[in-house]
Amino acid sequence: MVSTTTGSRMMDSTDKDILNFIQREFPLEREPFAAIGREVGLAGDEVIRRVEALKRGRVIRQISAIFDTRVLGYQSTLVAAKIPADKLNAGAKAINSHPGVSHNYERNNELNLWYTVAVPPDSRLGLEGTVDVLHHISGAEKTRILPTLKLFKIGVTLDMNAGATAKKEAPQYGESDRQSADRNISDEDKAAVRVLQEDVPLTPRPFDLWGEQAGRGYEELLERAFDLQRRKIMRRFSAVLFHRKAGFRANAMGVWKVPDERIEEVGNMFAQYQAVSHCYQRPVYEDWPYALFSMVHGRSVEECQSLLDAMSEESGLTDYASLYSTREYKKTRVRYFTPEMEAWERLYAGVLR
Repeated sequence: MVSTTTGSRMMDSTDKDILNFIQREFPLEREPFAAIGREVGLAGDEVIRRVEALKRGRVIRQISAIFDTRVLGYQSTLVAAKIPADKLNAGAKAINSHPGVSHNYERNNELNLWYTVAVPPDSRLGLEGTVDVLHHISGAEKTRILPTLKLFKIGVTLDMNAGATAKKEAPQYGESDRQSADRNISDEDKAAVRVLQEDVPLTPRPFDLWGEQAGRGYEELLERAFDLQRRKIMRRFSAVLFHRKAGFRANAMGVWKVPDERIEEVGNMFAQYQAVSHCYQRPVYEDWPYALFSMVHGRSVEECQSLLDAMSEESGLTDYASLYSTREYKKTRVRYFTPEMEAWERLYAGVLR
């Protein structure tokens, strides 16, 4: 069992219960910490104290709304790049300069840098133009754009007690949710997104504070949050953890060679695994035959590999690769409807001329 600490103290079972709870759903009500306390047998003030310690110990990364990038009108993709080892750090730094790059990892593959990037609906460069610029300024020798062709699952609860297991559960958010989402985003929706995407204040009534900042009452703000969730624009409101500090020190991108006729079957099968956070169909290339991607998180490489082995056994697929992250260059949330991306594009618009 991997021990984990928050600051200078060990996490106890109550900390883990809080983390398991708020990864699934942070209560959208006036006194959310009191509501969490009722679930775990604590006063609301004690929940706030523990959450504050978990944030200070860099176990909790952020508690906020999580939106579907594409439903908001943004274009996004996973990108794999091959960058010479002696240029990798500088290349990663150049890529990280784009505000829409939310994840950036070194992985154990010829394609050694993997990042996700999103651009807004009014991007002057567009998605491919942005990737072209990133390819150029990073010094990449090869770049492969790997957009989502089909979403089978996005979202994970890291089980703080059991770790990564072959336990199954229904996916929290998948293709049917994305397809049925309301894409008519109003100015009022955008204003609420700007507020709800921030880290929730650690105060007994955080939505009162946010409501005041937004010039509206907490009731109106919560009603808008529920409306965004009902329309499947907001996937959920919950905590995201620093995986390594939470004890999940390994993550593996399982990439699978799957016959076209089995993509749907296997994608839905893998999406049922609780420890799988992302499951997508992506395009193949002559030098990249893997159509199905499944990200798993575990407390060790062995735990991740055990899960991938179970998935291989259930599916009968044996032609796959395990890409482990060896360095995290960036992991953050995309900030929507903010001016940073426009400023970046103005700076780099002439790079390829």
